[in-house]
Amino acid sequence: MLTVATANVNGIRAAMRRGMDSWIADRSPDVLLMQEVRAPDAVLDGFFDGWHVAHQACDIKGRAGVAVASRLPVHAVRVGLEAYGPRSSEGGCEPEPAVDTGRWVEADVELPGGGLLTVVSAYIHSGSTWPVDNPVKMVEKYAYLEKVTARLAELGSGPTPTLVAGDLNIAHHNVDIANWKGNLKNAGFLPEERAYLDRWFDELGWTDLGRAHGGEGPGPYTWWSWRGQAYVNDKGWRIDYQLANPALAPRALKVEVDRAPTYEERWSDHAPLIATYDL
Repeated sequence: MLTVATANVNGIRAAMRRGMDSWIADRSPDVLLMQEVRAPDAVLDGFFDGWHVAHQACDIKGRAGVAVASRLPVHAVRVGLEAYGPRSSEGGCEPEPAVDTGRWVEADVELPGGGLLTVVSAYIHSGSTWPVDNPVKMVEKYAYLEKVTARLAELGSGPTPTLVAGDLNIAHHNVDIANWKGNLKNAGFLPEERAYLDRWFDELGWTDLGRAHGGEGPGPYTWWSWRGQAYVNDKGWRIDYQLANPALAPRALKVEVDRAPTYEERWSDHAPLIATYDL
C-alpha cells in the first residue's frame, strides 16, 4: 500500500509553525505533493531531512513553488513545461515575468516491488475575477492550461502509473463549490476553465479520484477562506485534485479530504487530499 497526499501549504514556513509537522508525523504519507511552497531549496530541504525532495521554486520571491517529497527513492525529476509552447502575450498584454515557474514538477518514484510511479505536483494560476479589467491574468491561465493539456495527453497514454495532483484553481461542477450561483462569472468557475477539465476526463482518459471516491457531492471541499465563517459553515471550493491516468486509476483504494476538526487546527487554507494505492 502506498499513501500519497497533496496539499497547498500556503507557505511552508507558516504551515510548519501552525502544525504541519505534527500532521505529517500522524498521517505518515509515503509521498507528499506540495504547492505554494514559497521558499528556497535550503528551507524546504531542512523541513524534509531524510526525504527525497524535488522542488521548483518560483523565480518571483515569495510566490508559488511546487515540490514532491518522497520517502521512497526518486529515479528521475523533470521540472516545468517550457517545452510545451511559448508564454502568451495575446492582445498586447505582457505576461507576468517567470509566470511558468514554481508550477509543475514531475518525479519518477521507485516502488518497493519494482517499477515506477510518476507523480506530478501542479499549481495552476488563480486567474482574475474580473477578466475584462485585468485580461492578462486570464490570458496567462489559459496559456498555461494549454501546456498542461499537452503534457497530460502524453502522460495519460503511457504505460507508467501516473498521478497529477495539486491545486488546479478550478471547481469543475456545481457540486464542487458551495456558492456556485454567485460565482458563475468568477475565475475558478468560468465555463472556459471548466471545459479544460472536461477534456482531461472525457477525451484524455484521466480520472478525478476525489470525485470518484467522494460521492456525488456537494463537496467534499478542499479550500475555504480564512475570513468569516466559511470554514465553520463549510462554504468552500473543491479545487485540489488527484488525477490518475488509466494505468493508475484502478489501483486507488481510498481517497479522502483530511479536513481539520476545527478552524484553529488548520495549518493552511486548503485541506490535504490523501489517497491510498495498491501498488
